Amino acid sequence: MTVSHLGSGLAEQLLDPELHLGDPYDLYRRLRSESPVLWCESRGFWALTGHRVVSEVSVDPGRFRSGSGILLDEIGHSYDTPPTMMHTDPPAHTRYRRLVQPSFKPTSVRPLEETIRAMAVTLADQLPNGEAVDIVSTLAVPYPLQVICALLGTDTERWPTFFEWSEAAIPGAGNFTDEERGLSQIAMWEYLIGLAADRRANPTDDVASQLATATIEGEALSEAELAMFLIQLLVAGNETTRNLISGGLVALAENPEQLEIIKADRSAIPLAVEELLRWTAPVISFMRTATTDTTLHGQAIAKGDPVLMIYAAANRDPEVFGPTAEHLDVTRDPNPHLSLGFGTHFCLGAPLARLEARIILEEILDRFTSIELAGSVSRSPSSIIAGTTEAHLRFI
Repeated sequence: MTVSHLGSGLAEQLLDPELHLGDPYDLYRRLRSESPVLWCESRGFWALTGHRVVSEVSVDPGRFRSGSGILLDEIGHSYDTPPTMMHTDPPAHTRYRRLVQPSFKPTSVRPLEETIRAMAVTLADQLPNGEAVDIVSTLAVPYPLQVICALLGTDTERWPTFFEWSEAAIPGAGNFTDEERGLSQIAMWEYLIGLAADRRANPTDDVASQLATATIEGEALSEAELAMFLIQLLVAGNETTRNLISGGLVALAENPEQLEIIKADRSAIPLAVEELLRWTAPVISFMRTATTDTTLHGQAIAKGDPVLMIYAAANRDPEVFGPTAEHLDVTRDPNPHLSLGFGTHFCLGAPLARLEARIILEEILDRFTSIELAGSVSRSPSSIIAGTTEAHLRFI
């Protein structure tokens, strides 16, 4: 089936600045129904909402490249050096990934469990019993940032500064002026490059040292390459986990029967983590650019056309997840969600995110028997990160 290039204009609603402050899933359903490949005329991109078509783009960097930008705001931009590893394509991406992957494979992450659990215990111990508490500021924000501090070998008390830098790096997140965002980016760059320089001179066993002393074809990483790795670690390494935890706990409060399942059987927690990843879709979307004239779902795509992979929409596609696609099911198995990416750019930090989420669920279940909503839930307007900015819950 060939879809009209103009489509119905429905894709334009993706640009509504208030879309993600509420529930965008009705729009996603309508987009999938009209066409999983639909043109947005005003911004000049294809909106991809079907699971199969998003997966097809994800596994084919030859047809759809990342080097031309991964965000809508980057359409028409070019970079002298890639700002993150996510902005690279093979063979450069393959070399970079091979360099950092050993630090994040499951066998490397597993020994961190004791350290991560100690952080989770401290934060879970501070949750009041029976009183309303904002789970974002008290748990979801500090927890993964403290883990990132530990990975970088820096003082865990720096996490509030890291949080500010991370928020300023995400378009649409946080209440920053352009000038404030720029200054924050400079401060983050200077700190991380300074940290790498110190580790190059005085290496330890942290990730910053591993990167600072690494070589590619016999040459040390440049400042730009070091910044690329370290900024991605700081920002991507906490944003996904933070919003998985906050959105996941809200989802369990809204679906108490699902909480009862993992209370009754702790072995179900890993499956629950996967379902919460699917349900929350912490990364809403990323962009690719067609490298050649091609087709997707019968629709002609021209060379140079941007395509926006909307993971949040693909994660609830009934063609893949069946009639329960719109329901939270912590026993779902298999669960081919796309929340951690797919193909070449599958999230390097996936084992770490899963470990952090499993540990915090275990610690909460050790202390409480129920989770209730205790107020409204506020969300970020960002079209990139599915951020929960405030969520008052009651743990009993």
